[in-house]
Order: sequence, then C-alpha cells, then structure tokens
Amino acid sequence: MKTSRVSFAAALAAGSVLVLSGTAFAHVSVQPGDAVKGGYATINFKVPNERDNASTTQLEVNFPVDQPLTSVMPQDIPGWTVTIEKSKLDKPLTVHGKQVNEAVTKVTWSGGKIEPGKFQQFPVSVGKLPDNADQMVFKAIQTYDNNEVVRWIEETKAGAAEPQNPAPVLKLTAAKAADDHHGDGDKNAAAKDDKGHGEAAKSSSDTTARALGVAGIVIGLGGVAFGVASRRRAS
Repeated sequence: MKTSRVSFAAALAAGSVLVLSGTAFAHVSVQPGDAVKGGYATINFKVPNERDNASTTQLEVNFPVDQPLTSVMPQDIPGWTVTIEKSKLDKPLTVHGKQVNEAVTKVTWSGGKIEPGKFQQFPVSVGKLPDNADQMVFKAIQTYDNNEVVRWIEETKAGAAEPQNPAPVLKLTAAKAADDHHGDGDKNAAAKDDKGHGEAAKSSSDTTARALGVAGIVIGLGGVAFGVASRRRAS
C-alpha cells in the first residue's frame, strides 16, 4: 500500500512538471528574439496551439505606444485576414525628412486556423526601432474557436521568474562597430601571400636543380657503361 502511494505521488509530481514546462515554454514569442537599435527588421510572432481540443483562430498584437513605429508591414498569410490600427502621436516624429503624426498600435490576424499540435508564424517588417531602449514588449491576445482567450501580457521583471503568461519581448542590441583593422589585415595577407609565392618559387627552383643533377648523373653513368662496352668489343 505504501509503495502504491509513493508511486502515485511520483507520477503526480512528474505530471505537474510536464504541465508547468508546457506552460512555461509553449507561449507566443518573437522570432528572432533580438534586433539592432535604430534599424529596421523583419520579426515573426510565433504562435503555438496549446489546446488539444480547440484551434487558434485569432491573434491580436498590441504595439507599445511609448515606442511608436512608423513602419509596420505585415506579410500576407494564406487563409488569414490582417487588420492594422493606428493612433495619433502626442509628439510627431520626423522620419526621412518627413513628419509622421500617427503610428501602428495594433495588428490583428483572424479567419485562419492553427490546429492542435501545430504553430503559425506571423511575419511583420518593422521600423524604425528605438535607439534609446533595450527591449520592446508586445502584448498579445490569443483566441480559440471555443471562445477561450489567453492574454500574453505579463511583463517579466528583472531577477524574477518568468510569469505564467509572458508577453512577447524583442531585445534591442547596439549595432556592431566597423572593423578598423581591415587595412592591416589586407597588408598582412599580402605580405603572407608574397612570402608564400617566394617560398614556392624557391622550392620549385630547388626541385628543378635536383632533377637536373640526377639526370646528369644518369647520363654520365650511361656514358661510362657505353665506353666500357666499346672497349670490350675492341679487345
């Protein structure tokens, strides 16, 4: 009886770990998870279907209003309809010399279906990304065909564990500095190349000289043998 209770407890614990792991990892996310500050990028909102008895039929992604993006262009996905909502900016932005008074605040995909055990990616070209922040948080709402709604809107706090329904996060990284040592590298490469050619030429010359020396020895030995044979005939 005691053994049965222990086995049941172990099975329950293992099941709990699996459930918690699924909740922690199978959530709406941004792929890739990082982009360069101040630039443009194509990102994908990856949406896995977490239910065994329902399909995902809508995804709503809210863009941060305090980090307005003047360019948001979703890619067409067969079977899905995309709706873009914009809002007026409290402070207009200047992009490529033009003043922009509004920015995208929400993108919604609907009409399609993500069946159980599958996922869908929703590509979007975005920019210009902020150059004064380390990340962007996109709060997403996933709707199933059984009217269940899952809100991926919880922000992860520094030093804290990931929440149950984390919001998709795009990390922003600084642009890589240009390599200032290209010239030196080219010079070094040229020097190595010249050295290599010199050594190759020297090696070739040595090989030729050796070959000629061997050939001379062979010819000399042939002449000696011919002379000896001639003398024998004369005798």
